[in-house]
Amino acid sequence: MKLSTRARYGLKALIDLGLHSENEAVSLQSIAERQDISTSYLEQLMAMLKKAGLVKSSRGAYGGYQLGKPADEISVGEVLRVLEGSLEAAACPGIENDGTCHGSDVCVAKLVWKRINDSITSAVDTLMLGQLIDESRRVHEEKMESLNTKEMVSDILK
Repeated sequence: MKLSTRARYGLKALIDLGLHSENEAVSLQSIAERQDISTSYLEQLMAMLKKAGLVKSSRGAYGGYQLGKPADEISVGEVLRVLEGSLEAAACPGIENDGTCHGSDVCVAKLVWKRINDSITSAVDTLMLGQLIDESRRVHEEKMESLNTKEMVSDILK
């Protein structure tokens, strides 16, 4: 399974939104600039996310977007399914036992496909947007501390 730019950009946009919309709505333009995503493409992604209730929008001078529910209640799996549809790496009719696969009663390959699909589902459904936002904050803080240390060393060496 390979995720499209829709999933990658959409998740990046939601992390950005979670970081910057705690007190006020965030404009699409500001997200697009920070994440280097075209505004028109971001509009399409946000429309999908809004329809699913993952973001909400407001109009006016202070309008923009905010998360539609707390970040700790939004799983990465939910986001990816809204943007991509099914996350199955392998579509196997034998897994469903719907009678469309002849020989599924003796096929062991379906166990591989099921295990892969279950692993993907478990990974994305247990990873929450709030965790990614917290990790993003931590990484940015470390980077800022590193830059500040480098500036201090540079000032000392002058």
